[in-house]
Amino acid sequence: MKILTEHEAKKLLSKYGIPVTKESIADSADEAFAIASQIGTPVAMKISSPDISHKSDVGGVVLNVRRGEVRTTYNRIISQIKKAVPDANIEGVLVQQMAPPGHEIIVGLKKDVQFGHAIMFGLGGIFVEVYRDVSFRVVPIEKKEALEMISEIKAHPVLRGIRGRKPASIPSIADVLVSVSKIAEMEKIIELDINPLIVNEGGAIAVDARAMVE
Repeated sequence: MKILTEHEAKKLLSKYGIPVTKESIADSADEAFAIASQIGTPVAMKISSPDISHKSDVGGVVLNVRRGEVRTTYNRIISQIKKAVPDANIEGVLVQQMAPPGHEIIVGLKKDVQFGHAIMFGLGGIFVEVYRDVSFRVVPIEKKEALEMISEIKAHPVLRGIRGRKPASIPSIADVLVSVSKIAEMEKIIELDINPLIVNEGGAIAVDARAMVE
């Protein structure tokens, strides 16, 4: 069993056509600055370590980092992690494009010994944390089943756009669900979480992801 870093998990998503944020891992403050300059600031900066799944809990995530703050932010993250998780294997700091505005979605995949892989869909934020408003299917699924999953959650009208909020691209969400289903069929995957998947009128993009493989 191996836990993939966020960057590794996103490479897997990209392999199956799921859009991911522009990003690269820096192993020095100067390299972080060069990556941020190429991507365009502000950027998100996150610790990259196979030993740290919940990066925010240990001070490993800083958002909206401006160009002049990149080097000091890199050094601060590394210093913080060495104090908080001294035994962690640190690969570097992931310098990442900031997420575009849109609806926060969660897509999950989990392998059950008896039933095989099940895929989960729901809105992110308070919808998944408080209301547990999600739908499930056993894979494989096609686009018809994906659209059914999207329509089944109680908060489905939110995706259509209410109270001035712009709608999300429902076909883009369905495409991601079908792609995740294909990952379950083709890869030795135990668990996969895309959280959040940001979806707006123009499409979907995976901002954060974690995965566990056999």
